[in-house]
Amino acid sequence: MSTSRAGATVILVHGAWHGAWAFSRVVPLLEAIGVHVVARDLPGHGASSLPLSDLHGDADSVTKILDNLDGPAILVGHSYGGTVITEAGHHDAVRHLVYLCANVPDDESSEVPKEVPNDTTDDQQGLMSELITHSDGTTTVPRLTAARYFYNDCDDTTATWAAAQLGAQPMTNLWQRPLHAAWRSKPSTYALCLNDQVVPVAVQRLLARRCTDTIEWNAGHSPFLAQPALIVDLLASSLVRYI
Repeated sequence: MSTSRAGATVILVHGAWHGAWAFSRVVPLLEAIGVHVVARDLPGHGASSLPLSDLHGDADSVTKILDNLDGPAILVGHSYGGTVITEAGHHDAVRHLVYLCANVPDDESSEVPKEVPNDTTDDQQGLMSELITHSDGTTTVPRLTAARYFYNDCDDTTATWAAAQLGAQPMTNLWQRPLHAAWRSKPSTYALCLNDQVVPVAVQRLLARRCTDTIEWNAGHSPFLAQPALIVDLLASSLVRYI
C-alpha cells in the first residue's frame, strides 16, 4: 500500500444499530498510510447526543460533513449505511461510493430488487424475528443474536464487545426511499461478503449489479472488525485516482 497522503477524505458510515465505534480498527490503519478519514455517529447512535433521525436526517448528517471538506470524498456505507450514502452521495464532493455488504437502493424503493427469490432471505428473516421491538418503533438486537448474525467470523472477545455497543434503531429508516440514487451517476464498488449471515449472498449479487465494480471477500457481515485490512486495501486502491 502507498504511504503517500491521499487527497480524498474517506467518510465511513455505519449500519443499523451500530455507531462510529464499528470502524475503530479501520481508522488507525487508514491514518497510518496518510489517509484523511472521518467516522462519525449517525444521529442518536453511538456517542451521539442527538435524537434518532429518519433516513433523510441520517443522510443530511453526512452531507454536513461533506459541506466542510476542502477536497473530494469517498463515501463508505455498511449495510443500512449503503442507503445513507446513496442519498448523501449526490453531493458534488463525492467521487466514489463503496458499499460494504450494503443496501444499494434506487430512488423509487429502498427494498432489495424484486428478482430476489423468497428462499434467499431466510437468514435476514431470522435476524428480524429475533429483534426486540419497543413502543417507540425502534428495535434492539439481543447480544447472542448479534454475535451469531453480525460477528460470526469475529473472535469471541470482539463479538462480545461489539454486541454490547449496539443501540436502538428506528425500523422505518430501513424501508425509506432515498431522495437521490447517487450510484446512477457516481462510480461505485460493492464489497460482497460471502460468509454474511445478514444479507444473503444472492441478494448481495443482485445489489452489486447496480455498482461499477464488485469485489468478493471471504468475510461475514462485519469485515471492519474481523478483517479490517481488507477494507484498508480496497480504499487505498480506490484513492489512487484521487491523490
